[in-house]
Amino acid sequence: MVIGIGKQEAPRALGRWTEVALFFLAAPVAGAVFLPPNQMFGMLFALTLVGLGLLAITPGFRWGDLVQGWAALRPLPILVFCAIVLAVCVLTIRATRPDAEFFLIRQNPGLMLMIALLYPVLSALPQEIVYRALYFRRYGAILPGGMLGLVLNAALFSLAHLMYWSWLVLAMTFAGGLVFAWAYAVRRSFPLAVVLHALAGVILFAVGLGVFFYSGAVTRPF
Repeated sequence: MVIGIGKQEAPRALGRWTEVALFFLAAPVAGAVFLPPNQMFGMLFALTLVGLGLLAITPGFRWGDLVQGWAALRPLPILVFCAIVLAVCVLTIRATRPDAEFFLIRQNPGLMLMIALLYPVLSALPQEIVYRALYFRRYGAILPGGMLGLVLNAALFSLAHLMYWSWLVLAMTFAGGLVFAWAYAVRRSFPLAVVLHALAGVILFAVGLGVFFYSGAVTRPF
């Protein structure tokens, strides 16, 4: 027997699909194509605020849900993850920009320390709220589940970084997105997703790959 969407549920599902199309597809692409690089972070901040608002009105969601799942933070797997990220980042920077390897640590350790302190709160946490908590809690019922769902989430997370117009940035954020989506959707731990995202980001900047995440270096291919 095929169970269809009820008459009262159809408008809600259509509305959710519209939100996904506008929020996760149209907005990042439009920003990357039409906004000047120095305005991109303003757009991302605005989208984060919209995402927080949408999450706040999502039926059944409570902000306290975001502090569940601390038991998933086990030291050994996290250390292994950090070691893998460090190795991949070092190999990548040596293959692409060897001149930038550990540049901040060598030339501006104060800035590197500031990034290490602020990145988890100002970047990793908001992104995880929008791309993991909002995505899976508000739209999980209408989007694919299982491995396909993780891949789709990672792809949309990668698309949010289209503004850098770098295949390397897209590849790195897709790989990271897979891990962070797994932490949230499979391990059911928002704290784990935030911690892994924060550690990956800090390692990335420490090694020198932050040169690819700098709006001043953005060059559009058109």
